[in-house]
Amino acid sequence: MLKPKVLLVNDHPASLLALKTLLLSAPEAEHYEVVTATSGAQALREVLDHNFAVILLDVSMPGMDGFETAEIIHTHPRSAFVPIIFITAHYADEMNRLKGYQHGAVDYLISPVIPQILHSKISVFIELAKKNLQLQFQKDELAMLNRDMQAQQMEDLKRINAALELEIIERRQAQERAHALATKDPLTGLLNRRSLTESLEHAIAKAARHNEKLALLFLDMDRFKAINDTLGHDAGDELLLQVAERITGAVRGSDMVARLGGDEFVVLMEALPSYTAAAEVAKKVAKANSKPFIIGSQHIKTSVSIGISLFPQDGTTVHTLMRSADLAMYHAKQERRGSVQFFHEELNARLLERCQLEHELQHALENNEFELYYQPKVDTRTGRIAGVEALLRWHHPRLGLLSGGDFMPAATETGQVIPIGEWVISSACAQAKRWQDADSGYPSVPIAVNIAIPQIYADLPDVIYRALRDHDVPPSSLQLEITESLLIRDLDKASSVLREISESGITIAIDDFGTGYSSLSVLKALPIDILKIDQSFVRDLGKDLGDNAIVAAIVNMARALALRVVAEGVETQEQLNILRDLGCDEHQGYFYSKPLPALTLAEQLFHKA
Repeated sequence: MLKPKVLLVNDHPASLLALKTLLLSAPEAEHYEVVTATSGAQALREVLDHNFAVILLDVSMPGMDGFETAEIIHTHPRSAFVPIIFITAHYADEMNRLKGYQHGAVDYLISPVIPQILHSKISVFIELAKKNLQLQFQKDELAMLNRDMQAQQMEDLKRINAALELEIIERRQAQERAHALATKDPLTGLLNRRSLTESLEHAIAKAARHNEKLALLFLDMDRFKAINDTLGHDAGDELLLQVAERITGAVRGSDMVARLGGDEFVVLMEALPSYTAAAEVAKKVAKANSKPFIIGSQHIKTSVSIGISLFPQDGTTVHTLMRSADLAMYHAKQERRGSVQFFHEELNARLLERCQLEHELQHALENNEFELYYQPKVDTRTGRIAGVEALLRWHHPRLGLLSGGDFMPAATETGQVIPIGEWVISSACAQAKRWQDADSGYPSVPIAVNIAIPQIYADLPDVIYRALRDHDVPPSSLQLEITESLLIRDLDKASSVLREISESGITIAIDDFGTGYSSLSVLKALPIDILKIDQSFVRDLGKDLGDNAIVAAIVNMARALALRVVAEGVETQEQLNILRDLGCDEHQGYFYSKPLPALTLAEQLFHKA
């Protein structure tokens, strides 16, 4: 039976002889043959004539170097999966090692080669080739027997052939798995440095071609060496496995996670909607790894420091993006272990401010820092106050008075929008009760509160009914305002919840109408009582005939649906006159009054209303 063959390619006669002698002196040398070639061209001819178990290829050769030779070998169907091990004395740096892997190498050795290491490297491929040759030999023998066997033996031979074919497939899969080991981290199963480099090169090219954003997150565990030294390598490996699992669970499904080695991990994020999305994912990863790890009977507390580099401002190549993310990670370690840092300081400042704001939000309710301001909604025909809108303000101890737009996005991202929303509803009902119990100078008008979409999924009807009951006010004291763009995300859920609320006697308004592109069918499907025209259409009334036409169309549509219309952002008498002529029911804006605290509103407006 044929023996597996090893192809040795080297243009230097002395080196070629030395390596051949080294191969032939191996304990297993009798089980394989060594074929030599002194150039890339000769190697290609040998590959066409022979099947090789493994190729040992010199990098530095005149004419066609080893990298080019390897690339051509792997483009031919016959030799596409032949393992290649580069051997060189001239290209010992990491970039050339990486280049070798990019050209399909399964290993990269620096001469002088240690005999035992070389024998160990090729033995696995020799063994695989031997098995394949044995199986092929058996298959050929059985094929010959099949031609001579009688008809009654055909079924048995088919079963034998099927078993042999399956074994050949399994052996081939084993060979492919051996090739996969060169692209995967053996401990965690994540992609390794080679695969990350290839993917990052493709991602950079794609991002540049389509003008897309991408980010690289460089992660390093804190105190890993101390934990590894104290608890042992088995515990260290288990910790790395758990960290890899937490990272994978925290990132987006489309993100690539790789382990570079040791306690270093990298996340590649493509097609970013914004660069802040990279920070949000990084914070999720950091938070996921801040919880204690259970290793055996030990509870281990550690963290990951994360550096972020962005394409293209922090680099346009694999090397520069990796270097920038690495530097940002070291900056994070120096600032505070377990923190997140961008390579750009400006982004760091914004991230720090956002994190601090989120932290301070957690204590704002406890410290009674929120207050409701109220802006009147005025009947366009009579000039009387028809209602008020409750607007959230934060008496921030560091930044002063903040409006909801300054901090509610952060509250939404941190999950605090629901308790804050419940506070707003309860506070509005409490204020309605105070006005109800006051003298007749305070008109009985509904208070409108803004509802964020997460509240619709958080037992909103129960929250409202509880607040009405606790403060002993009727449902007519409350209105709900829901932004149009948020409403259309889940129409079925919103319709069910809002219908239950509407049936209790609470009126419902669509806020900022005209900016969310909802269809007429959406309006008909929801129990809406009021449309609030977005201020962007009111701002240029009298100056832009197009805005006049839009407002007129909204008013006419509302009339057809039996809805009241409120115009937001009215600041001039001219705007008010046009709205009155168009038939708008109510107006709201600085022309009548800016948002005011409850006491100020009562003193300045209610008594004269």
